[in-house]
Amino acid sequence: MAKKKFGENQGFVLITTMLMMAVLLSLFSAYFFTTNIEIGTSRMSKDSVNGFYASEAGLNMRAEGIRQTFVGYNRPTGTTPNATNPCVGGNQGSGDYVCRNYTLGKQTAKTYIEEEPANPKIITIPAGERYQYLNAQEYRYTAYSKAENMVNRTTAQLELRFKSRLVPLFQFAAFYNKDLEILPGPTMTLNGPVHTNGDLYLNTDNGSPGLTIQGQVSTAGDLYRGRKNQNLCNSNPVKIYDPTNAVALIPSCSTRVKPTAAQITPYNGMIQTKVAQVEVPAPEVLDPTPGQVYWSHADLRLVLRLNSSGNPDTTNSSTAVEVRNADDSVNVAATNSLDDDTTNCSGTAGSPFNNRAVANTNTFYNNREGKLIRMLDVDLSALFNCLKRTNWFSTGKLLDDSTDGGLVFHLTVKGPNSASAANNYGVRVRNGGELRSNVSGAPTIKGLTIVSDQAVYVQGNYNSVNKKPAAFLSDAVNLLSNAFSDANSYAGGSPRALSYRIASNTTYNTAFLSGTDTTGGIEGAGGQNGAYNGGLENYPRLHEDWTGRDLTYRGSFVSLNRPRHQNGPWVYGGMQYTAPNRIWSYETAFNNAANLPPITPRFVYLRQELFVRDFER
Repeated sequence: MAKKKFGENQGFVLITTMLMMAVLLSLFSAYFFTTNIEIGTSRMSKDSVNGFYASEAGLNMRAEGIRQTFVGYNRPTGTTPNATNPCVGGNQGSGDYVCRNYTLGKQTAKTYIEEEPANPKIITIPAGERYQYLNAQEYRYTAYSKAENMVNRTTAQLELRFKSRLVPLFQFAAFYNKDLEILPGPTMTLNGPVHTNGDLYLNTDNGSPGLTIQGQVSTAGDLYRGRKNQNLCNSNPVKIYDPTNAVALIPSCSTRVKPTAAQITPYNGMIQTKVAQVEVPAPEVLDPTPGQVYWSHADLRLVLRLNSSGNPDTTNSSTAVEVRNADDSVNVAATNSLDDDTTNCSGTAGSPFNNRAVANTNTFYNNREGKLIRMLDVDLSALFNCLKRTNWFSTGKLLDDSTDGGLVFHLTVKGPNSASAANNYGVRVRNGGELRSNVSGAPTIKGLTIVSDQAVYVQGNYNSVNKKPAAFLSDAVNLLSNAFSDANSYAGGSPRALSYRIASNTTYNTAFLSGTDTTGGIEGAGGQNGAYNGGLENYPRLHEDWTGRDLTYRGSFVSLNRPRHQNGPWVYGGMQYTAPNRIWSYETAFNNAANLPPITPRFVYLRQELFVRDFER
C-alpha cells in the first residue's frame, strides 16, 4: 500500500479546520444577528410597556383633573385641539382641555380632553349600581394620551371615555362623612337612601316598634347590627327594603354583630358595604373667607361684628351688623341702609327688635353649651321686605334671582375665637314660616340656602307655607319651637329649669348640613363603647320639653364633620330637652334636580365607559 505523505495529511487537516471555522463563524454571526434582534425586540417591548403605563397615567391624571374642577363647584371650560396633529405647534387647545405633558421615567405622555357636545345630561343612576335611582348631572368626556420615548418615538396611544357624575347630597335621607348611628326609640321610617363614609350602626331601643329604611344602604366602612356606644343589640326589627319588601336584618341578636355576606346578599343590592369613599366638601367651605364657595356666591353677606372683648362693635352700625362685599370689606352704603331707622329696613320703636330685619342679642342660654349665646338675630320676613323695598341696596338684584337656583345668604359672627375654637356665638333665623316678602308686588323667591360657619338656631315654623327649596348649611343645627322665648331660658342671672321651656308643635321643611358629635370621640372601632353622640335621631339639637309635641320635619340630613364651634355633649333630659314625636321624612321633591336648594353640596365620581389602545399609530 502506498503511504500518504506528511504534507497531504497536513493539507487535509488545514482544509477541515478552515471549514469548521467557517461554520462556527456562520453560527456565531447568526447568533449575533439573532441576539441583536432579540435585544432590539426586548427594548421595543419594554418601551411599549413603559409607554402604555405612562400613557395610562396621563389619562388618569386628566380625568381626575376634570373631577377636581367639579369638586370645586366649577365646570370645565376651554377648547379642544384640532384632531389633525393635536398638541403640535400652535394646535394646543385651551383651558381645561388644553394639551398637557406628563414625564414619567423615560416616557412623556402627551394628553388632551374632548367634551361631548350634549353635556350635561340629567340621569337616574341605573339599578344595581351604587347610588341607584338617585338623579345626577352627568358630563361625558374623552381623554387622549400618546406616550413618546426619549427619541420621540410613539410607544403607546390610548383613549379613555368617561363620565363625571355630580350627585347632590340632599338626595339622601342621611349622608355622613363619618360614623353614622341610627338607634331610634319611637318608630322611625327613612324613605330615602342612607350612606356613610364611615361605619354604620343600626338598632332600636327595647320596646321600640322598629326602624325601617326604604332606600339603598351603603357604607364605606363596616355595617353593624347593634349600638356603637354599647356592645348591645336587640330583636326589635330593623328593616331594609330588598327592594320591594321590607325584610328584617338579623332579626335576633343580643350583642353588636356584623352581618355576613350571606345575610346581605338577599337584599339584591340594597345593602352595599366597603364601597369606595366619596370626596365631600371640607367644613372650611362654609367659612366667611374670600374665595370660599358659599361666601363668594352669596347674594347677601351679613356679619355681626364684635370687638376684642366679644361685645358688639358699633363702629359702622348701631346694631353691629354689617353688610360685607365678597372681598370681606364693609359695604358702607348697604350697611347704612340696613341700619337707618328711616328706611324700610326697620319699623316702629318698641316692638321686638324695633321691627328691624337684623339685631344682636345675648339673652338665650344654651344649656348644652352651658353659656349665653351672642346672636346675630335675623327676622327673615322683615329682611325680605327690606331687600325688596331697597332693591337689594341698589345692586339691581331681585328676590326672584335664579343665578344659583335661588338666593344664598351667608350669615356669621366675627369676633374672638370665631374662626378657631368653640365659642358662644350663633345665628338665629326667625319668622320664616313662609319664605317671601309680604310687600305687595314683591317677586317670589325660587329657593333659599342660608350658610354660616357658626351654629344656627331656627326658631318657629320654617318654610311650612308654600314650600320652597330650602337648606341650612352650618356648624351645628339647633331647633326652637314656636313657643320658645329667651326669657324662659335665662332670668335673674341664672338659667331656668326645663319646665319653663315647654315646646309647641312646629314644622321645618328644609335640608340640613352640619357637624355632629362622635361617639367616644373617635371614628371607627376605636370609639366603640364610648359616650353616645345621640345618633341620627338627635341630629338637630333641641332645648325644650317636647314631651307629647310634634316636631314635623321634611328634608335631608347631611353631616360632614364634627362641630368646630360647639362642643357641649349630648345629654337626654335634665336641663337640656326631652324628645318630641318625630314626624320625620325625606323630602322626595329633592329627587327632581329642579327642586334642590341653591348650590346644593354634592360629591363627584367618575365612571369609565370605554378604554381603547390604538395599535395603528
